[in-house]
Amino acid sequence: MSTALPQEITKTSNRGLGISGFEQHTGFHWNWTPARFYEAAIAKNEGKVASGGALVVKTGLHTGRSAKDKFIVRDAETENTVWWDENASMTPDQFALLRDDFSNHMDGMELYAQDTLGGADTDHRVSVQIVTEFAWHGLFVHHLLRQPNHEELANYHAEFTIINLPSFNANPSRHGTNSETVIAVNMLEKLILIGGTSYAGETKKSVFSILNYLLPAKRVMPMHCSVNVDDNDNAAVFFGLSGTGKTTLSANPDRTLIGDDEHGWSENGLFNFEGGCYAKMIKLSQKAEPEIYATTKMWGTVLENVVMDETTRDLDLDDNSLAENSRGAYDLTAIPNASLTGKCGQPNNVIMLTADAFGVLPPISRLTPAQAMYHFLSGYTAKVAGTEKGITEPTATFSACFGAPFMPRHPAVYGELLRDLIAEHNVGCWLVNTGWTGGPYGTGYRMPIKATRTMLNAALDGSLNQAQFRIDDNFGFEVPMAIPGIDDQLLAPRSTWQSGEAYDKQAQKLVTMFLDNFAKFENRVDQDVRSAAPKRA
Repeated sequence: MSTALPQEITKTSNRGLGISGFEQHTGFHWNWTPARFYEAAIAKNEGKVASGGALVVKTGLHTGRSAKDKFIVRDAETENTVWWDENASMTPDQFALLRDDFSNHMDGMELYAQDTLGGADTDHRVSVQIVTEFAWHGLFVHHLLRQPNHEELANYHAEFTIINLPSFNANPSRHGTNSETVIAVNMLEKLILIGGTSYAGETKKSVFSILNYLLPAKRVMPMHCSVNVDDNDNAAVFFGLSGTGKTTLSANPDRTLIGDDEHGWSENGLFNFEGGCYAKMIKLSQKAEPEIYATTKMWGTVLENVVMDETTRDLDLDDNSLAENSRGAYDLTAIPNASLTGKCGQPNNVIMLTADAFGVLPPISRLTPAQAMYHFLSGYTAKVAGTEKGITEPTATFSACFGAPFMPRHPAVYGELLRDLIAEHNVGCWLVNTGWTGGPYGTGYRMPIKATRTMLNAALDGSLNQAQFRIDDNFGFEVPMAIPGIDDQLLAPRSTWQSGEAYDKQAQKLVTMFLDNFAKFENRVDQDVRSAAPKRA
């Protein structure tokens, strides 16, 4: 069967990219609508249509980000601004070779180009031109990035360009990469090159990295977080690594969703960087997450590595044979109570989510500004046995700012900015454990999502501040002693274990992990933050 596209779709534009090294390339499909991307993806056998209309695609070898394959060009622009302890570097000469090889690889290719915007705040957004090799990547970009209106498009000028070519393979000896996969960021040339991976998330995270680099210099806080708001403009920020419930808990039918993953905090309030959502699909529950589940039955949703019956086209969201990190990408308008403006006022509460697989942390705790900075810089969660090869017991994961791979500057830059904004706007701070209680993973049980929502609602409506609190013996933060609708025992994790001594031993083990991880920040934070550290017995 021929995969040639209909004549209408194959029309291209003579418009070029207008950046050095790519002037000769003019045959792009510019600013297509979702319907055209969808049609092209099917015609080119890039994906299949599931029951309900979602586009199901496979990303092959790479089912998640390739963090070890990301490089920032080290030059006059970045030498003294990037945290080189955690960011891999590439020389300008290596990037120049990579840029030339990308340009040569593009010869004769059918490519899709879009003019997009990162950020709903017009004072602080960045314009990013994105080129993709796959039509379904184009649909993904259309969902996840903000789209200029007709007037903005007429006056559009790209500040950055991202080129994503999955079929391009880097050469480690020539380009200085670790493998054939590459994400190369050049802040001076304002160009990002992505090759050797079909995982679409690399493109959206590249825009995030741009904003994480640019905004702190403007005293605007870039955040790996979700945001929602109630009818009285009481906004909440949800920080959290993958698997902690950031997307799930922000999709609250009683609150308006501003966005599920990337936001800024400026003098104007909170604003979404994106125009869509990128939610985990594995074991998605229709009962617990009805709004997100409904998107799997919608035309236009992109489902990455979700297993589908080839005959009935029914989805099996519990099957992780293709990937544990199966994902769904959809426009924000797919969520009934989502904000179309992508903006709200200053936050009332900051929520830091962690999935503690050691079963130690309370389900909710109140933090001081110094404790908030400490836990923000720590960025703790835990991987459970079986999620990665070689992991046989819970493993602590610390990702500074709840998103270290996307933070080019030193984490202390973001931490200090967060602490200042929390103090300036008198924001309440909470640490919420969505992980295990009654013992570690394998012995205890996962925190009931209904209980987590009840506790969060009490924090967000202000009633939890009226509760009586105790000081946690290990971590020093305040833990409520009673919350209406919650079993008191759940609030005291030691009492949920069969052996109090076993809990104490596990708690001190986690305390040591926190202290060892934070050692690298000791000389970059004030004494009040150092004093917010957990205590050894």
